[in-house]
This record gives sequence, structure tokens and C-alpha cells, in this order.
Amino acid sequence: MTETIFMIHGMWGGPWYWENYKSLFEKEGYTCVTTTLRFHDMNPKDAPDPRLGTTSLLDYAEDLEQEIRQLGVKPIVVGHSMGGLLAQILGSRGLAKALVLLTPASPAGIMALTPSVMKSFWSMQTTWGFWKKPMRQTFNEAAYSMLHLLPPNEQKEAYDKFVYESGRAAFEVGYWLIDSKKASGVNESKVTCPVLVIAGAEDRITPASVVRQVARKYKAVSTYKEFDNHAHWVVAEPGWQEIAEFVKDWLKHTLAEHA
Repeated sequence: MTETIFMIHGMWGGPWYWENYKSLFEKEGYTCVTTTLRFHDMNPKDAPDPRLGTTSLLDYAEDLEQEIRQLGVKPIVVGHSMGGLLAQILGSRGLAKALVLLTPASPAGIMALTPSVMKSFWSMQTTWGFWKKPMRQTFNEAAYSMLHLLPPNEQKEAYDKFVYESGRAAFEVGYWLIDSKKASGVNESKVTCPVLVIAGAEDRITPASVVRQVARKYKAVSTYKEFDNHAHWVVAEPGWQEIAEFVKDWLKHTLAEHA
């Protein structure tokens, strides 16, 4: 039976940035589903839906759970950045055959606000009431935090596709200590499927030091791999194939083990 991979993009993203991974994994015989988070189906040049600002991680997770249940099969869930955190939440709900977390955002309990992370979100954090407004990085912030290994023309090309993101979701990830709902919380004892955690040594927005703690959280079921010459944009930065091939081999081995 063909395995299904359910791909979750991160902040400011959309299904477009899975193009490389989708192509590679479909050639391997997988069925790939690229989802779009709530209110992200928009023209980047247009004003965002005002409801986006107060959309919670829990809203995203609820939508994704419904999508997965409609598939009729238990998929491999692959998430990048905030999508990696959403994948962890879905894994704790028993919805995944395996999790692949690519430079994932960290759940509640892991302190992720390093100096480089603060710099990555500076324009947002210096805007009063950001936790209830749609927000987007400046180009310089995106180039510094996520796209710095791309050639300048590709940085601009990627950034021009970025849409707005939920200030509420960003607050829930970064300021979980004061989030009464603990929306980013994940009960690791409920994540029982195999988990692959990928970090980039040059990542500034989900630093490897933080991603290592994510892997430790699921140490009973996790495999951790750090790539020296990679940063955050592992879906398309130079050499992305190296990581995708590692994921492919890990899945092949892991699925065979658990068949």
C-alpha cells in the first residue's frame, strides 16, 4: 500500500515551499498532501484576514486533525518550523504513523528565546498588541533568520511569497510561560510513533541548541540529526537534497522496522 505524507508548512508559508520534497517523495512512490494553514490561502500583496491575528495554534491543529481524519489512512506527518510544532501536537493525538520534524519550533517547556530568535522577530515584538494582530517579518529579518544560505535573488523570490502570520500563534510559541492555555504544550508520553528531528547548525530562528532539546523531549522514540552546513530553510536552501535523502532513508528503514 502506498504511504501518505502529510506536509505542514511553517510561519508565513504555504504549500508552495514543499515543491522540492513533494517531487522527490512522489518519485519514491509516496502520496504527498500539502496542506494550507487557516487564512494562509491569500495573495501576499493583499491585506490579511483580520481574524488571522487571533488564530491559535490550537485552531491550526484542529483544522489539520480534521484533514488527516478525512484521509482515511494514518499518514507520515512532516512539518517544518511552526509546522514541526503542529506535527508534534498531532503526534500526541495519535494521528501519525511517524513524525519528521524539520528545524521545528519547540513546544512549551523549552526556552527558545535566544538572542538570534529575538532578532528574528524584532519588528513584531516591538509592536504593541502583536499577540492579536496579523504579522510578517521584514525582508531583512527573513534574510537574517531563515534565508541567509540562499543566493540574494532567491532570498527575494522566497520572501515575496510570504504571507501574514498569526500574532497569537507566535505569542503561544515564544511566550508559553505566560500563555494561560499553554497552546504549544505537548505531552511527550503520548507521542509513541517514531520521530525524526532535523536541525541545521547555522539556523538562527530555531537554533540547533533548541532543536536538540526537542529531540530529547521525545528521546524514547526520537532520532536526532544535525546538518553542519544548513540553516533554517532546509526545504530549498543549497544542498536541500542531502537532508531529503536522509529523511527518505530514515523513513524506509523505520517503516520496514514497524511494518
